[in-house]
Amino acid sequence: MTPAEAARYDRQMRLPEVGPAGQERLAAASVLVIGAGGLGSPVALYLAAAGVGHIGIVDFDRVDASNLHRQILYATDDVGGRKTEAAAARLRALNPHVTVETHDLKLDARNARRLIARYDLVADGADTFATRYAVNDACVATGRPNVFASVSAFQGQASVFGAPGGPCYRCLFPEPPPEGTVPSCAEGGVLGVLPGLMGTIQATEVLKWVLGVGGSLAGRLLTVDALTMEMRSLRVSRDEDCSYCNNGPVRSYPVPMTIPEIGPSDAARLLADEPGATSLLDVRSEDEHAADHLGGTLLPLNQLPWRLDEIELLRERRVLVHCRTGSRSAQAVAYLRERGFNAVNVRGGIEAWRREVT
Repeated sequence: MTPAEAARYDRQMRLPEVGPAGQERLAAASVLVIGAGGLGSPVALYLAAAGVGHIGIVDFDRVDASNLHRQILYATDDVGGRKTEAAAARLRALNPHVTVETHDLKLDARNARRLIARYDLVADGADTFATRYAVNDACVATGRPNVFASVSAFQGQASVFGAPGGPCYRCLFPEPPPEGTVPSCAEGGVLGVLPGLMGTIQATEVLKWVLGVGGSLAGRLLTVDALTMEMRSLRVSRDEDCSYCNNGPVRSYPVPMTIPEIGPSDAARLLADEPGATSLLDVRSEDEHAADHLGGTLLPLNQLPWRLDEIELLRERRVLVHCRTGSRSAQAVAYLRERGFNAVNVRGGIEAWRREVT
């Protein structure tokens, strides 16, 4: 962390739940913000301000004057331009220490899985049911937590789907409502500050998940009535008959702040000096491994629960676990250590390894 970054995040790092270690965890995280609109605007702004290292923005729309009362990423001069371009410029101006990647496309069932698999978790601010279901299904398939919110008129909802033991979006709403029965914001209107409130809740849930602190909205649906300023938290459970999330294992795991970590250079040295006592475990996807790997054993994070017996021989060894940036591997380390493995996270993942070792 540079002196400039330390000064920028000083107030945040004073929190004992964050500290320098938590700030480094935020810097290593990658979050895909789906929809650069009323919800995506505050989500992206607060994630960038907090120092989330890699932020992806998905949107295919252009800025319209009717957006400006709620979509605070944009100014009047941005009207007519592409949202992704204006959003990226605003976020980079806010915090030049974070990487912003734009995806100027319409997310659907054909491309959602490939794109979402590139990130550690998702903040879903989509404004159509088709996109929400595509996001949910891709998150279930790739094991990415789905931090969700929606707004309509004066009402808002938020939850975290795809968390351990919790429901997916289809558990609550198995199928989209009939077309035309639920008005969009363009049809029914929305109070401009409401997406700001719900998007800030989303950003809070994302930061807590990355840091591994507090209690999340997983297994709960938070409802907000801005007219009465009443908030209710409803318990929701996984639908045992859900054909999407209940056919596989729990695929994402909360991470405590205390997991052991090792830098890439030290990890490479251990593997070279103690080959009989140290093993390397890659918890990325098959596609990522095929494109580039460091050797060792491949066992994707979302397959850990039902394939754990395949690595029983590693119980007697030190297991160095890596992914792309260190976030998924941190989840794997937490899961493995609870089950008796001497697992250690490789800080920064394969990206840091390629910079520091090869």
